[in-house]
Amino acid sequence: MRVGGGVDNNKAKTFVIALGGNMILRAKQQGSAEEQYENLRHTTDQLLDLLKGGNRVVITHGNGPQVGNLLLAYETAKAVVPPLPLDICGAATQGSMGYMIQNTLANCLRQAGAPHNITTVVTEVIVDKNDPAFHNPSKPIGPFYSASQAEQLRQEKGWDIVEDSARGYRRVVSSPMPLHIQQSRIIKSMLNAGEIVIAVGGGGIPVVREDNRDLCGIEAVIDKDFASARLAIELDADVLLILTAVEHVYRDFATPQQQVLKKLDLAEAKGLLKEGHFGKGSMEPKIMAAVMFLEETDIDPSREREVIITLPEVVVRALEGKTGTRITG
Repeated sequence: MRVGGGVDNNKAKTFVIALGGNMILRAKQQGSAEEQYENLRHTTDQLLDLLKGGNRVVITHGNGPQVGNLLLAYETAKAVVPPLPLDICGAATQGSMGYMIQNTLANCLRQAGAPHNITTVVTEVIVDKNDPAFHNPSKPIGPFYSASQAEQLRQEKGWDIVEDSARGYRRVVSSPMPLHIQQSRIIKSMLNAGEIVIAVGGGGIPVVREDNRDLCGIEAVIDKDFASARLAIELDADVLLILTAVEHVYRDFATPQQQVLKKLDLAEAKGLLKEGHFGKGSMEPKIMAAVMFLEETDIDPSREREVIITLPEVVVRALEGKTGTRITG
C-alpha cells in the first residue's frame, strides 16, 4: 500500500492508529454491544488493506462515551454496588473495548486469509500529580445533556459540565498530559514479534509516581490523541493516523469562513493553533498531538514521518494521498 507522496511502497512502517470513542459508540446510539460491534466491523473493513500489508500496527482508542456510561451505571447502582474510581473505570473500558476490537479485527483478518495475532495491553500512562489540569477539568466524558439536564446534574452531583462543540452539554474531568507510557517497551517487543497491538485505550490509565517510586492511579482521563502521540514517539513510529468524524481538518470550522486544509507542515500547524482556528474540545487536541509527535520524534532525513487525520470510511484513499489532512515535519 502506498502511504503518502513519495513513500517507499515496499518498506514496512510503524503505524499508530487512533480511533475516537465516538467512532465505536456513535451519537444518539444506546451503547449496546451489538451497536458497538457493528461500528467496529465497519471501521475494520476500512483498515483491512493496511493491516494485511506487513506493517507494524498499534491501535489506540478513545473511551469518553463508554467510561461515562460506566460511571452512570455505578452511580445508579451505588446503593447496591460500591462505585469504583475513575482510573479503575478506565481500566475496565480498556479491557472490554480492547476485547471487542481484537475480536472484530481477528475475525475480519481470518475471513480475509490474513495473519491475525492481536493482543490488548492494559496500559498505564504516567502523569505529573502537579499538572495544572487537575485544577481545570476539561475532558468530556459520557452522554450529551440538554441545558436543563446539565444544570440539574451540576446541582445534584456537583459535576463540572460544559457545552461540547455545539452538540449539547457533557461532564468534564481532569485531563493531565501524558509523560511516559509505562508499557511502551513491552509493546515494542510485541510489534517486533509480529503482533498487532491494542494499547492506551481511553488515553491509558493515569498513574502518578509516588516518592517511594510506587505507581498510583489517579482520578482523571488522559486525552486519547495526546496518549497516542506519546506512544508513537516512544515506539519511533512513522505514521500517526487519527480517525475521527470529519474527512479533513478545517480552518474556522462551522463558520462562513470555513476552509479545508489538505496539507500542512509543522510550522503552519503551529501557527494555526496559536491563532485559535481549531475547536478546543474537538480538533485542537488532534493538531496539538500531531505537533507533539512531529516535534519530539528523532530527526532522520531518510524517514518521512507524518500525521494523517480523516474519516475511517476513506482511510485507504487518505493513505494514498487522495483525501484527508496530512501534516508533515
